[in-house]
Formats: sequence, structure tokens, C-alpha cells
Amino acid sequence: MADSRDTVLFDVEGMTCASCALRIERILKKQEGVEDAVVNFAGHEARVVVEPGVVDLAGLQAAIEKIGYEIAPIEEGDEPRDLVGRYAAEVELQRRTVLGAAAFALPVFFLAMFGPEATWNHLLQAALTTVVVFWFGRQFHTATWKQVTSLSPAMDTLVSVGTITAWAYSLWALVAGLPVFFDTAAMITTFILLGRYFEAKAKGRASQAITKLLELGAKQAHLLRDGEEVLVDVADLAPGDVVVVYPGEKVPADGRIVAGASSLDESMLTGESRPVDKGPGDDVFGATVNQQGRLEVEITKVGDATVLAQIVRLVEEAQASKAPVQRLADRVSAVFVPTVIVIALATLGGWLLFGAAFPVALRNAVAVLIIACPCAMGLATPTAIMVGSGRGAELGVLFKNAEVFERAKDVDVVVFDKTGTLTRGAMTLVEVVTDEPLDRFLRLVGSVEAASEHPIGKAVALGAEERGASLGPVEDFSALRGLGVVGRVDDVEVVVGKPKLLADRGFHVPDRDLEALERLEAAGYTAFLAGWEGEVRGVLAVADTLRDTAKEAVERLRELGVEVAMLTGDNRRTAETIAAELGIDRVIAEVLPGDKAAEIRRLQGEGHRVAFVGDGINDAPALTQADLGMAVGSGTDVAIEAGDVVLMSGDPILATTALRLARRTFTTIRQNLFWAFGYNTAAIPLAVAGLLNPMIAAAAMAFSSVSVVTNSLRLRRFS
Repeated sequence: MADSRDTVLFDVEGMTCASCALRIERILKKQEGVEDAVVNFAGHEARVVVEPGVVDLAGLQAAIEKIGYEIAPIEEGDEPRDLVGRYAAEVELQRRTVLGAAAFALPVFFLAMFGPEATWNHLLQAALTTVVVFWFGRQFHTATWKQVTSLSPAMDTLVSVGTITAWAYSLWALVAGLPVFFDTAAMITTFILLGRYFEAKAKGRASQAITKLLELGAKQAHLLRDGEEVLVDVADLAPGDVVVVYPGEKVPADGRIVAGASSLDESMLTGESRPVDKGPGDDVFGATVNQQGRLEVEITKVGDATVLAQIVRLVEEAQASKAPVQRLADRVSAVFVPTVIVIALATLGGWLLFGAAFPVALRNAVAVLIIACPCAMGLATPTAIMVGSGRGAELGVLFKNAEVFERAKDVDVVVFDKTGTLTRGAMTLVEVVTDEPLDRFLRLVGSVEAASEHPIGKAVALGAEERGASLGPVEDFSALRGLGVVGRVDDVEVVVGKPKLLADRGFHVPDRDLEALERLEAAGYTAFLAGWEGEVRGVLAVADTLRDTAKEAVERLRELGVEVAMLTGDNRRTAETIAAELGIDRVIAEVLPGDKAAEIRRLQGEGHRVAFVGDGINDAPALTQADLGMAVGSGTDVAIEAGDVVLMSGDPILATTALRLARRTFTTIRQNLFWAFGYNTAAIPLAVAGLLNPMIAAAAMAFSSVSVVTNSLRLRRFS
């Protein structure tokens, strides 16, 4: 079913190699109403962008079935696909197949190497090889028939043509009394099946991230119904239900605590191992673990709306997307197989032309067919993306698409929006300087600030109440973005904000207030003025504490060779004090909320590739403008939608983790592509020159795919 972005997901059956994915992709893109399509071989999934009201899903399925594959729409509310179970079944099938093939092929090999030159020996080899090639190797020939009839040869075509050619020639040679090489056909088939077995095992390990995430959720919940606890399946919960969560149990779905207090392990969401204290009114999330204390939780979100489901969706989208570097591999793979067939025929003709015996020429041509299978090229990118994005989810970093991995390598400046990223974003009123009666001053200022949604306003209002002030109603309130607030309290118009705001309104700022302002700013506080009736009446200061890991995050980024900058609306003096404490050299201060994107653009104009880390709703334009936008998951939904990467906690270390993991993943992609291209580039000339035995070629080809997947699996150990 198409979602709001007109994207249809399909489960794909029948793919045997990455070339199959490319064929399905090309066919889908040709269909009416399809704007784009990406097929993920490793994930058995097709993600199709469609034009509303034009595309015919049944027509798409029919077009794919015509070329020998099956696709089925993944509907909202469907049970999660059991990829691990599917891979387990594939591993078991390939294990039985390769063991059966080996049981027949090894006798052929020993008979060919050490048996007598006798008719019975050759006949026995022929019988055993026929079973290996056409029974145990039938998956190659079945796929080849589909590929040839749809005029799109792929990897299976090369294997099938190579093994059948070796078998057919040997059968003819047996009748003609010439030397046979049944062992070549039998061992090629067995080696490639062995490669398929190891590849299936490796892909199964690479696909485990999403399944692990899905398994994190609770299966049952204690539902409060008429004062009694009833054990129900999580799928039966609905918003508004109240459930009981006991110590050691998982929260069944997203909700809000209505009774009880405890600490919860939220590491599955944020990557942070430290438990988080929660009490009445606090939000909790499905799959987090209650550490101690009985909780009553009102369910607010279930099913696809939960945070866990959104994490799974983001990981799936990242794994299904393609990095730009993959386009080169796709273009090469599209023409590779026909080119190899031409090279093999030319090899056969060339050796015959220069006087070689037909068996020698044929053996060399078969070696070309077998060694050139492009499966490793097709696996190079998707397996690395699958493992890298899965590992990121485990660490609290969500990559939203594959382009992130490629863009991260060029980032040379990371800009942090100070509040909520480097600092906790929880302001506290720390000092009040005034000659007015304190109660009246705090009542007027606190009342105006209480009407503001800004963290500073909330801090001032809370601080005023904590100091005994009684807040009153506000009239004619207005917030001037980046400057301050104005409102009428007790029939007095009160102005609170930066010196510029008060100066623009005709207030005279006494030297003593300016000196107090400078003193507080030098201490690293955010200081501002308050006044009414044309006179400044006092100075207030709020403070936002730095996060424990902020300095370490800056140091780690600098170790990566990345410059760190801090962007803030604070005055320069305060900003530079905080930056000096963190070791940040570049400070962009006194920036109005609407100008953040312009500052990012200015850095890009200087030739920098910029990553921006932010969490507020006014950060969305800057997150979009940046080459790499990192949105803090504890921030607003708008910011999360705008970012390329979602950091599931406010810990700035995660920004470093995201950059390092993205770079490591892209390095792995490049390593995979280098070895895949290099392998074919070096091996084909050796086969053409007659320096590569077909059996050795089969073993090398099989293990080239395994090596690419194994190299990608190293990302699972990223820390």
C-alpha cells in the first residue's frame, strides 16, 4: 500500500544474485506510473516510488513474474518479514545442496586424477557429473532459462553455460575417444555451490539488525481493566489503555507514566547504558526496560506509531537505498555479462586460431566464463550499508539513506547548535541584579516570561516562583525572535531582552547595568535586561550546564581532522567563554533563529563541507542546508524529519560516532568495490591467457563474493 510519500514496498522472491536485483529494478522503472525503483538483493525488498492513481500494482507483479521472479506488496499492519528465518532456510538448503554435490564430485575428481584410463572410469565420471551439474546445480540452469528468455543474462548464465559446455564437450569426447574433463564441470559446480552456502550464512548475519530490533519489543502486557490486571498480547493494546509494568519487564508500547516512579534502561533507543529516572507525567517508550518500581503507564502510541517502529522504518529505508558510488557498479554489471560471453567466445576462437587443441581452447573459454561472475560487485555496496546502518541503530545512530555514508567522507566542519546539543538545554535562573523590590521585580518579569515558550522564559518564570514571587496574568504579549519579549502586567508594559531591544524602545541603559551584564556574560551566563516605563530596572542571568561528554566529543572530532564550530544566539562574550571551556576555536554568536541556515551557507561558500547538529524546530532549515544534517532525536519531530542522521539521545558523542561509522562504512564500500573490480580486471586476462584452471577459477569466484560480505561484517565490531 502506498504511504504518504507514494512509496510501495514489495517482498521479492527468486533473486539469486545482485544482477537479478538490477534486472527487476530496470523492469520496474519501465512500468507506467513508476517514478523510481530500488531493489535490495540483500534485503529481498523492492522500494518503488509511484505516481498516485496511475500505477497498477497487479501490472507491476505481472511484469516481474514475466522475467521469472515474484513480488508481493508489503501492506501496513503486515507481520514483520522474517528475514533471519528466510536466510536460515536458505543456508540449510545450500548446505544440503553442496554436501550432496561434493559427495558426487569428489569421486569424479579422484577418478580423473588417479583412476585408470579406462572406459568404465569415464562412464562413471559422466554419470556422477551429470547428477552434480543437472540435479545439484539445477538452480543455475533454472535461473539461466528465465534470464535468457527475458534477454537479460546474469551471473547464473555464465555458470550454467560454463558447466554445461564442459559437461557436453566431455560427453562428446567420451564418444569420440578423446580426453575428457568431467571433473572440471563437477568441481566448478561444487565450488560455486560452496560459495553460495558461505554467502548465505554471511548475508544472514548481515541482516540481523532489523530482526534484533523487532525482537526487542514486549510480547504481552498487564492491562488494567476494571481495576483488575489482565494479561493480553501487545497487539491488542490501544491508545488510552493503562498497563502495569513490573521491575525487569519491558514497557509494551509508548506511553506516559500515570503512577509510580522508577529508572528505565533506554539503551536500545539511545545507545546510552545509564538508566534514566522517570516519574508521573514522564514519557516512556516501548521495549525499554523497567529497572525497579511498579509503574502504571497510559498507552499513547501503538504499532507503527511507536518510536521502535519508526527506528525500524528508518533502518529499512537506509538499507534499501543506494549510495551514489553504487551507480558505477550498476552500470558495469548491466553490460558485464554480455561482454564476458563475447570475451569467452573470442578466447575460444583465438586459441583455435593459434593452433591450440580444442579441449585447451574450450577449457580456457570456460575459465573466462566462470572467473568473471560479477556477483561480488553487486554485493559490495548493499551488504556494507546493511551492516553499517544496523550497527548504527544499535549505537543510537539512525542513518536515513545511503548517501549519508558517501557525504560524510568530505565533512571538514561540524557545527553544533549550542543549546540542547553541547548543553543540556535546561536553563536555570542563577542571578538577579536590581534596586527594585525583589518581589515586584520578579512578579513583573516572571509573569511576562511565563507567557513565552522559550527555554529562557521558562527558566525565569520558574526561578521567580522558586524565589516566592506570585505571577500574574499578561496582556498584549509579543515575542520578538532573537531579541526578547514584551507584555503588560498589572497595567505596566514590561520589556525583557537584549540591550538592543531596550535601546530600540528608547530605554537608557545605565553604566552599572552594562557592567553587571558584562560581568555575568564573562562568567559564561546568558544575561539580559528588564525594564518598564522607559527605565532599565535590573539584570537577570540564566545558565545552561554543559553536557558531561561535550568536551570529549569536540576532542574526538578534532582527532578526525574535523574543525568544530559552535553556533548560538548568545552574545559573543558568553559564547566565547563556553567555547574556550570546550576547546572550540570557531564561534558563530548572536545569530537570530532565522539566520542559522545563512551561516551554514556562508561556511559552504568558503569551500567547507558542513555537518550541522541541532535539535530545535528553528534548526530545521540549517539541518536541510548542511551537507550532513544531524538531528537530535530528543528534539522536535520537524528537526528529525529535516536531518540526514538521527541521534537518538542528546549526547554529543553520538555526532562523533555517526561521522566515524559513516566514514568507516564508506571505506568498506570502497574496499569491496576495489577488490571486486580488481579481481575481475586481473583474473579475466589470466583466464584468456590460459593461466587459470577452470576449477581454481570457480573456487576463486565463489570466495570473492564471500570475502566482500565478510569484509562488510567487520562493521558489526565497530565501537
